[in-house]
Amino acid sequence: MILMYSIPALSQEYMLDTIQDDYPFINWEANSLKFAEESPAFQKLYQKLQTIAEGKKEDVHIFHIGGSHIQADIYSNRVRSYLQRMNPTAKGQRGFLFPYRMARTNNPSNYKVTFDGAWKGYRCSIRKDSIAWGLSGVTAVFKDSVSNIKVKANHNNYHNNMYDFNAMRVFYDAWDGDDYDISFKNDSLVVGVEENKEAHFIQFQFNKTLEEVEFCIQRKDSTATSEFLMMGIELMNDNNGIEYTSIGVNGGSFAYYDRCRYFQEQLSLYSPDLFIISIGTNDTYTTDFKPEEFRTYYKNMIENIQKVNPDCAVLLTVPNDSYYKKQYANPNTKVARDVIYELAKEYKMAVWDFYEIMGGFNASMKWYRHKLMPRDRVHFTVKGYRIKADLMVQALADSWEKSLGLTPNSILNQIINE
Repeated sequence: MILMYSIPALSQEYMLDTIQDDYPFINWEANSLKFAEESPAFQKLYQKLQTIAEGKKEDVHIFHIGGSHIQADIYSNRVRSYLQRMNPTAKGQRGFLFPYRMARTNNPSNYKVTFDGAWKGYRCSIRKDSIAWGLSGVTAVFKDSVSNIKVKANHNNYHNNMYDFNAMRVFYDAWDGDDYDISFKNDSLVVGVEENKEAHFIQFQFNKTLEEVEFCIQRKDSTATSEFLMMGIELMNDNNGIEYTSIGVNGGSFAYYDRCRYFQEQLSLYSPDLFIISIGTNDTYTTDFKPEEFRTYYKNMIENIQKVNPDCAVLLTVPNDSYYKKQYANPNTKVARDVIYELAKEYKMAVWDFYEIMGGFNASMKWYRHKLMPRDRVHFTVKGYRIKADLMVQALADSWEKSLGLTPNSILNQIINE
């Protein structure tokens, strides 16, 4: 799995124009955002995106939530990079991320966090774990006296020097807000500090723009037994453009994200323009799938998003076809698909039906035989994830063009020829 997640740097070439004959089992004609043209929320989203495409200043914030597919941040980062590179006004800040290595789990390759000290990870998707979680669904707990941390915004990305920042938020919890100090190796960098106890973060403003920063978390009383709970980091700047936040936790499902105590408080810091829900693979990975329970959790997620921004466009993605414990094709995905379509119509949202695009029931076997999925037939190889990203970008661009009456492929060509 570790090898599967590795990505060669500086390599982003649009694939769909050259590979369609190689994979006839993919349902290319099904690649669309269903119902998007009838959704007022998507019409508003496309108008904002078009402003950016025309080189004007606008802000668009995209959230993408899911399980291990999103934690790895291969296909979501490829979509992020396409959108942020379509012209000079498109690149927003890097935004929220989690230092997964602190929690002893796989970190995306496009940013790097190094640290010392003893940290222990807790994931909302582990039943026996019990801790305070925030937006990321992962918390790293520190019980020692001192930990030195270095955050690099750019590491092995598709493009050199993609991100910089002049402010940083650290999302955290502690037994007592005064148990720990956060200080910087270069103290002169910090020109302002702001704390938000409700959303559990402290924000530092810097006097210059950075691509990396070193800071220290230190217990004030070395004899105490208090804990510091790391719940995420946000790298911020003053750029307009597109910000693409990916939230993923291995094994994540609706029920597990529902355990995150501060999820809503931290989501409320933002006003997403597009929220992509890619949860469902783990919900259906069971012999006892309950469609009505799945529906209830899904509705709660949509309504929580709408509380933050009633005009947010929500894209419901149908999980990929997969195998259950490598033994047989999972029949629950088709049942979940029906629920997703019903919810999209109820809430006037869009559907990206990747299950249908893959080829439907048992298509994962064909993807595996063509080396687009590993043996588990749940995840994808790097090439598989890249194809998935390019399919999503094509579907988004096509819907955007149709909704605004633009020349076919005009937006797609602008995105992929960045």
